[in-house]
Amino acid sequence: MVFGLAREKPEPSSLIDETTLSKVQKSSLLLAYEVNAVGPILVIKHMWPFLKAGGRSETGRGFSLVANMSARVGSIGDNGLGGWHSYRASKTALNQLTKTVSVELGKKDNIACILLHPGTVDTDLSRPFQKNVPKDKLFTREFSVQKLLSIIDNVKKSDNGKFFAWDGQEIPW
Repeated sequence: MVFGLAREKPEPSSLIDETTLSKVQKSSLLLAYEVNAVGPILVIKHMWPFLKAGGRSETGRGFSLVANMSARVGSIGDNGLGGWHSYRASKTALNQLTKTVSVELGKKDNIACILLHPGTVDTDLSRPFQKNVPKDKLFTREFSVQKLLSIIDNVKKSDNGKFFAWDGQEIPW
């Protein structure tokens, strides 16, 4: 016992379906945060010198763009279901990190940062969670990618720091 709490048994390093607080595991929290928040922010950090120099000629948009893949479940304002504690928290962390970077880089560099929610896409990752997804809300990878590319193609500098769903609708924080 540590501070009156029973120590958790060693857990596998994988994501689990945390439908209730009793299923939350330290290893899942850390893995989700590492993959979904730490990785993307470090990519931005290391790409920053290249982002500062780019975006003007090839895209024609006049600024560089960072588009991070998030998920609607990372929206605190849109959370009406609960569950998925580790995944939700890690995507919320990604949202906050991207929003924070958008403020910093939007002011001093010619860079915009956005977040994208692809919808529920038929992949190995989502397969265990698809049972309650209506057929018309389960997307192919191709459909989702085309929708996200359309958003990316049409993003403006004034969209810096925003969070968009696959259909172009802005998601509340």
